[in-house]
Formats: sequence, structure tokens, C-alpha cells
Amino acid sequence: MTVHMATDEKEQKTASGEQDDLPPVVDCHAHIFQEDMPLSSNAWTRTDYSFTADDYLALLDQYGIHFGVISGLSITGFYNDYMISELRKHKRLRGTAIVSPAATDRYSLERMRDDGIVGIRLQLARMAELPDFRSEEYNLLFRRVRDLDWHVHVAIEGPSLPPVLAALEESGVKVVIDHFGHPDPKLGVNCPGYRAVLEAAERGNTWVKLSGGFRLLGTAAWQTDPNGDADKIADDLARDLVSHVGPERLLWGSDCPFVGYEGRITFDYALDRFRRWVPDARDRWRISQTALRLYFG
Repeated sequence: MTVHMATDEKEQKTASGEQDDLPPVVDCHAHIFQEDMPLSSNAWTRTDYSFTADDYLALLDQYGIHFGVISGLSITGFYNDYMISELRKHKRLRGTAIVSPAATDRYSLERMRDDGIVGIRLQLARMAELPDFRSEEYNLLFRRVRDLDWHVHVAIEGPSLPPVLAALEESGVKVVIDHFGHPDPKLGVNCPGYRAVLEAAERGNTWVKLSGGFRLLGTAAWQTDPNGDADKIADDLARDLVSHVGPERLLWGSDCPFVGYEGRITFDYALDRFRRWVPDARDRWRISQTALRLYFG
């Protein structure tokens, strides 16, 4: 009841133009972890600290954000245990899990759904060779995802995205694309992968996250270009997405605690970039409503 009253009040203020700086209702991309969690064999970094669900919820409360969506953490692979244990305790949170296509039966997925999982994450960034997403095991997994009314959350570099997106669309699942679609930073809005994202969103079963703008110089930029300026790329992409896709297909995420960019990116920065990317408060409110429907509906 308190949450509904709070969001209704925000909607009234936004509609009347009373406040242009209201926080989003949902943070659609964050990570939680403990320092001693097992790492996958292809982990691209190692964290030397913990960022717990309690830490994250305290941050949301500090900024007046009601709900959060936890993304499966790439560096821990199929280890979803900690995230699921926290989703069970905190109904303000939802999550996407990284799962093995060969070892995920319907009963396991149903239990995960009951615990707060709402989709699976395909963590494909930095992969030299991609799986066959039209294989029998993936066809079966995607059908189970579709039957549960979940979505597939995709993290991949934009140039590699078109065939993956085509296979996902064929399967009929809902698709959420990470971090603006990670276009080639030299091509930006002209990257073929990004153009494929626009076309998929227009077909009505794909959503795009306005998140991780600081990562748009490339998946290795946190080491190779740590002080690089990705704002121009993010600004151009956001302007194009708001214009061509619209708030009904867009989501916002902080990407906290900014793994790889700790000390350089803050939550204030993430919120400021959301206001910069979507300057109209009514559009930002519509993006929040899109997130509520997709993750909490």
C-alpha cells in the first residue's frame, strides 16, 4: 500500500509539472555479491569487496527509488545462489539468472520464479565464439522462458548482436538488450547491431536499457582507456532511442556498484545521466512505468 501511494503521488506531481527531478521508480540494472563468491573460468575481473542486498537497498532508500532488478553477475557464471537467497527475503527486488541451457529443467525455473527471478541473462560479452542459439538445448530453454512469460536479457557487443537477436526473435521470447546495445564506439548509431536493436524494438517484443553509458568505449576500456569520455556516444544513442523507440520500450539502470569503474562512477552520476539522456520528466516517468510492467507486473 505504501509503495502504491508513493508512486501515485509521483505520477500526480509529474503530470502537473511540479517536479522535474523525481527519482526513477525502478533501477533495472544492478549487481549484488559477496567477496568470496566463486568465479567462473572466464571471469574478466575479480572484486575484492562485497556489495550486499542490504547495501543496495540502503542506496535505493537514500535516493528514493522503490524497486531494483539484480542482473546475473558475469564473473560468477552460473552461481545464482546468493542473489536468489536475497530475492527471497526482499520483495522489492527481482533478478535475472545466468543458467546452463543443458541443466535447467522446468521445475528449477518455476522455483526460481517463485523466488523472484523474472528472466535469464545471456552473458556473451568478450566471447570469442558464441553458442548456437538455434540448437535443441537452447530451443528448449527459450521455450521454457517463453512459457513462464520471462525475458532473455542479453549482454553482447553490438557488432555480434544481429544473429543472436534474430534467433531470439524466432523463439518468441521477450528480449531486453543491455547497455544501449553496446554498439561499436566508432559507429555509434550507425552500428548494424544497434540498427537491428531499433528494428526489433519497433516490432514490439524487445526493450533496451539506458544503462552503463560509461562502458560504451568498449568492454576492455576500463583498463585500456580508464579516463575515456563515453558521454558523447551515450548522449547520441539516448537521443536516438527516445526519438525512435520511445519510453514504452526503454528502461533505466544504474549498473551499480560499477564493477571495474569503482571510484570513477557514482550513483549520483548515474542518476544525472538518466536526466540528461531523457530530459522530459514525463518520459522518465513513462520509462518507470515500463519497468514496473515488465519486472513487477
